[in-house]
Order: sequence, then structure tokens, then C-alpha cells
Amino acid sequence: MTLISMLLALIIERLAVRSNKWQASGYCRAYVRFTAGSALSKLSAHSLGQYLWLALPGALVMLVLCLVDSHLLSLVVNTLLLLVAIGCWHYRQLYKQYLNAMDRGDEEAAFITMQQIRTDMGSTREQSSYGQLLIWLNFRYYAAVVFWFLLLGAFGVITYALVRHLQEAVAEEDAANYAACLGGDNKAVHYVAHWANWFPARLFGLGFALVGHFSRASTALLGYFLDFTASNEQVVVDVATAAEPLPAESINTLDDTSYMVQLAKRNMLFFLAFTAILTLTGWLG
Repeated sequence: MTLISMLLALIIERLAVRSNKWQASGYCRAYVRFTAGSALSKLSAHSLGQYLWLALPGALVMLVLCLVDSHLLSLVVNTLLLLVAIGCWHYRQLYKQYLNAMDRGDEEAAFITMQQIRTDMGSTREQSSYGQLLIWLNFRYYAAVVFWFLLLGAFGVITYALVRHLQEAVAEEDAANYAACLGGDNKAVHYVAHWANWFPARLFGLGFALVGHFSRASTALLGYFLDFTASNEQVVVDVATAAEPLPAESINTLDDTSYMVQLAKRNMLFFLAFTAILTLTGWLG
């Protein structure tokens, strides 16, 4: 069921999901607004209570699925949750705008579009190339979501999507609600986000090495393997860049973005195949 849910979600998201209703951001904003007007506001504003607040939606869904104990319902719910968590229609539109700008030779419009992507996703690396930025975006919306789904099911997907959204840039009208909900302190969000991405970043870094330039990527990965303080974005970007080395003149061109996107796709296909093998051999339910 796990593999089927993943495949269905990835196929449907690629072919049919075309509206904001299938993006996690709307549901995360609704959860914040609900919290602000309920007794949960005390929990979310507390430095330790924030951890429980972050885990609450996923825990409730998992509890319902366990109580109902229906394989069909679990398949449907897990597929829908994955669709929402990996849904990035907003970024897909921006990426298409970038491709159109590059096709007509408008480098200024391409730069503005990529800066919009960087700002919206809350990237911390100002010097990342276009391709590196897309690698990190792919990791946050596909690789990490799939990892936590395999490990913790619906709970992992919901919790990761909520933490990811709280780290992204929000509209001005939402900023006040978020500050009030979290009591002006989002240390718990950043702490959970760091550790939620720590192992997946290195695991998928290994995937980059296996589907790309192994010696370069593995050397870069080993430098971060036991580093608990380095930015996970830096880990993913540096290993991916080593796995797909490009000449300096190709940076911030169509070649840069194309090669990095293809590298990310090969990596996801590799881990989907690995998941299928684990499922067929009985190691994964």
C-alpha cells in the first residue's frame, strides 16, 4: 500500500493537480487561524508546547486511521495527503515563467523569477545558482516528504508539510497571525526542521553519488556525514553540485537548471526503485 500510494500521488500530481486546493499552504494557514481562535493558542505560544502543537494534526489523523483500521481508507487518505504535501503548483508556475523568459532571451525576467522562488521558499543561500535552488526545492517537496512517509506514514507527511510551510515566506496579512500563534518565537520550528532534514539530506546525497559522479559526490558527502550543525540546504546543494559538475560558463543558464532537474529526477527514480525492492522482499509494508 505504501508504494502504491507513493506512485499514485506522484503520477496524479504530475498530470492532474492544477489548483491551490492541492497545496499544503492553504491547510497550514487554516490550522494557524484555528489555533489563534482556540485554546490551542496557549500551547503553540509555549516554548515546549510548540512541539506538541506541530505534531497534533498528524497524530490525530494517524489515530483515526488506526481506529478505523481499513486498508482502502488508508490508501485513499495517504494518497491524498501525499498529493497535498508534494503539491507545488505555485513553484511550477514560476519555473515555467523562468523557462519562457530564458527561451526569449530575457535574462532579467529569468533572474526576477528565480529570486521570487528563492524568497518564497525561504532559501538561506543567497549565492545558490538557479539549478542549486531547484535541487533544494525538489528535496523539500519530494524527497523529504517521501522519506517521512516511508518512515512515519501520514503523521510524518503532515508534520513535515506543516514545519516546511512555517519556514517559508508568508504574506504580510498572515505574518501577524503566525507571530501571534507562535508567541513571536519559532525556535521549535527551526529546530524540528533542521533535524527533519538532517538524515534525509545525507541519504539523498548518497543517491546523488550513485546516480551522478560518484567519487566527487561521495567525497563531498563524507565531509558532512557527521556534521550536525551544517545547513541541510548546503549539504544537498554541495553534494548535488559535485555529482553533476558543470563548467563555470553554464551557471545560471538553461543547462544549469536542466542538468540539476534531471539529476533530481534520477535520484527520485532510484529511491522509488529501491522502495519497490524493499516492498517486494517484505522489508517494507
